Amino acid sequence: MKKLVTLIVGFIVIGVSATTVSAAADYEVKKGDSLWAIARNNNTSVEVLMDINDMHSTTIYPKQVLKITKEEAVETAEAAYYKVQPGDTLSEISKKYGGNVTVSNLMAWNNLASDFIVVGQQLTVNGATPVENTAELETQSVEATENEEVHTSEESVAVTEEKVEEVEEVEEAKETVAQDSEPEGRTIAVESTAYTAHCAGCSGVTATGIDLRANPNMKLIAVDPNVIPLGSKVYVEGYGYAVAGDTGGAIRGNKIDVHVPTKDEAYQWGRRTVNVTIVD
Repeated sequence: MKKLVTLIVGFIVIGVSATTVSAAADYEVKKGDSLWAIARNNNTSVEVLMDINDMHSTTIYPKQVLKITKEEAVETAEAAYYKVQPGDTLSEISKKYGGNVTVSNLMAWNNLASDFIVVGQQLTVNGATPVENTAELETQSVEATENEEVHTSEESVAVTEEKVEEVEEVEEAKETVAQDSEPEGRTIAVESTAYTAHCAGCSGVTATGIDLRANPNMKLIAVDPNVIPLGSKVYVEGYGYAVAGDTGGAIRGNKIDVHVPTKDEAYQWGRRTVNVTIVD
């Protein structure tokens, strides 16, 4: 007897269970909360929360009560993973899921400090705890490493210094190539300032959960999500390619804050008008 098997290249789905939600879960907004952080902590997306609560913007306020789930029976996947294929980017993977899984989701769920991924890497695509990743770095500038384990947990990712150095070398090589080409996308003029994670009272953790103190050289900007969506890859004039990964109380409209490693570099940047190209 022959069995009909449907294969979806690159996707690995492990276990499916039916769960009945008897009542909608509510969450009361606290001071300092963002819709993105609430979505991440509840394994959902900003789009779902906006739909459930009939919201027309991402603006929230303290003591506001948000519905997290609908009152209905839903079928949830216990674990779903995607195996990175040659030529994949986080943006392309997001498109394969019809936009239901955003770039920001993928970075948060998989503890990614940047949009750098490697062939063979397994990414969780539904918020489940990632499995161990063993992948070869397929690049001309770095020799492939075999059987390097990346141990992940719900709270942190422990990587060896050698692995971090290799990833940084790859990203620097990618940045050099990218700087030689003209960025394509929607370009806007913005007023820019600079900030560092080592300011008084700063935790160093961005609105999207990225620890800048652990990644001091990361190219990242704070934005108004209504102008530049969080998770977007951008090109900033005089700064380079970066990710829109933070917000700020003073960042409203066509304003950005670029992250730099030290206060001296922040002072050097000062306040200037620059062009920002939203790549994806």
